[in-house]
Amino acid sequence: MKTIKIAHLYYDLMNLYGENGNTRVLCKKLVDQGLKVEVHFLSIDDKIDFSKYDIFYIGSGSEENASLVLEHLKNYQSNLKKAINEGKFFIVTGNALELFGTKIINLDDSSISTLGIFDYECKVTDFRIIGEQVFTCPLIKEKVIGFQNRNTVINDYPHNLFDVITGTGYKPKVMQEGILEKHFYGTYLLGPLLVRNPYFLDEIIEEFVTYLDLEYKTNKKDDVSYKAYHEYIKNFVEN
Repeated sequence: MKTIKIAHLYYDLMNLYGENGNTRVLCKKLVDQGLKVEVHFLSIDDKIDFSKYDIFYIGSGSEENASLVLEHLKNYQSNLKKAINEGKFFIVTGNALELFGTKIINLDDSSISTLGIFDYECKVTDFRIIGEQVFTCPLIKEKVIGFQNRNTVINDYPHNLFDVITGTGYKPKVMQEGILEKHFYGTYLLGPLLVRNPYFLDEIIEEFVTYLDLEYKTNKKDDVSYKAYHEYIKNFVEN
């Protein structure tokens, strides 16, 4: 069996909220499936060969770091788009999501061209959206929890990953959030997202294993992550 290669992109620049926890738990779950896994940590000093990797992860960073990452990724626009169109797996959290749209519009209406992978715009706001969120996801029956801290909003997008129960969608009063295109999972949610949401992670793992044409091994729901999830979500909703 081939080795599964995960590219943790900009691990040093886009890790504001300990989002490297997403990569660690992703790796563990794949190993639990009997797969051999390698995680490659790549940043702006590295050349990225998108054909070498099976899963890509990029987390949240400061505005300055996100700008550096954007300029580096622009060198790979066509390769990046090809990898997404071919169905490779991408997990993108926090303000990294802003980079995959068409542009970021500043408060003074000037704009920055972004990667143009998907047809949405981000707009900088004069307020911040901060707080815990509770969403539903059509892929699973369990709710999804996470944290947001952002000062941008996204115009509506047709292929949504989540629906809002408590919190904020793409923008205030919009009840959808997150981008789901093929195997691209993008969301403003932090947490780390995959650590806090073991059922959502299981869905991604099952989808990936099926994509490899292998048999998915159902996880026993007795490890601490499932218990922690059920205890924490009681603070927000009744299961």
